[in-house]
Amino acid sequence: MPELSVVIVAADPDQRTVLQVLVDGTSVARTVQTCAAFPAVATDPLVRRIHAAAPNIIVVDIPSDNAIAALRTMELLQHEIPESAIFAIGNLSQPQIIVGAMRAGAREFMERPTTTTDLLEAFVRHTAMQKKTGQESARGKVFTVVNAKGGAGATTIAVNLALALQSAHGSTALVDIAHLGHCGLHLNLKPAFSVTDAIRNLHRLDSSLLESFMTRHGGGLQLLAGPNEPIPLEPSTAEFARLFDMLVSHFRYVVVDVSSRLDAATRLVSNLSQHVLLVTQTDVTSLWSAARVQQYLSETGKRERIGLVLNRFRKIAGFSEADAESAAGIKLLWKVPNQFSTISTAIDRGVPVMQQGHGDVAQGFSSLAARLTENDIDVKRATWSLFKSV
Repeated sequence: MPELSVVIVAADPDQRTVLQVLVDGTSVARTVQTCAAFPAVATDPLVRRIHAAAPNIIVVDIPSDNAIAALRTMELLQHEIPESAIFAIGNLSQPQIIVGAMRAGAREFMERPTTTTDLLEAFVRHTAMQKKTGQESARGKVFTVVNAKGGAGATTIAVNLALALQSAHGSTALVDIAHLGHCGLHLNLKPAFSVTDAIRNLHRLDSSLLESFMTRHGGGLQLLAGPNEPIPLEPSTAEFARLFDMLVSHFRYVVVDVSSRLDAATRLVSNLSQHVLLVTQTDVTSLWSAARVQQYLSETGKRERIGLVLNRFRKIAGFSEADAESAAGIKLLWKVPNQFSTISTAIDRGVPVMQQGHGDVAQGFSSLAARLTENDIDVKRATWSLFKSV
């Protein structure tokens, strides 16, 4: 394993010294620079110094009394020095800090105080991922699918969207965090493990163990199944944050089916998401519910991440798409045509319409996947290359 160069950013002098000793003690990395302040703007001389050091990894310590400054620094460094991986060290009992670090671009989040073993394992994971991809790998993106009310079709949308992403890009995980998981039934799978098992083993969870808890679908999609019976004790939001930290480090896209679950875990995962797909139908009750659900999810996150998905859509005289947007209070993202018989048969057979690979509905899910990924750099590069070769 080649030696990694590391820059440490920590405001506390004792923590800075400890981290340098721990980094150098791994024998696979060496500290090339330490910074005693959190730069806030690109013109800060510290940013130029870090850039000049060309580190493989930048370790940022997140103090409890100044977390916002540390998170802003991480976001700045991710933007200004994208070739360097950001590792965060903070309090695992504070899920919002974990969420903030992930959204700021951190590829690893380790508990404070950390250990040489924690750092060594993180360095090894980083090097292994580089070898696997042949390049620096960005963190994956999360797409969460939630019902406006029960039976709106969130699971169907989540399953078929995940299959479409897997078909187009590979490296996709489908995670079922509903109180009772149905994704396995839709895919005709019988998972031996569930998200509960992954949560219970967070203390030793790495990429290999994570994959062992997942069930592989024939098309390559990986399912982390929901529980097949109600569980007496729900995982904490901090545990969900740590699980998703691992998932976005391992998969390019993570599709989450929360079904009709509305609690702190759903809010947390929605805050982690690039897009939240709020699934509803065009009846009055569904749209009324959609407005309330989006308000609930927006209380701790940005409403612009939430997009309305009209399922079983059909044109109704005197009712427009603008009416649906006004009633729900959010912009329309997508429409899924009303082909109830086709979808019902697909669910009963355990063969999703995307797996069948034909028909307007399947094409619609492929187009939805393309819409959600249209701004990804490598997707745009592939499109450019295609037209360039014509």
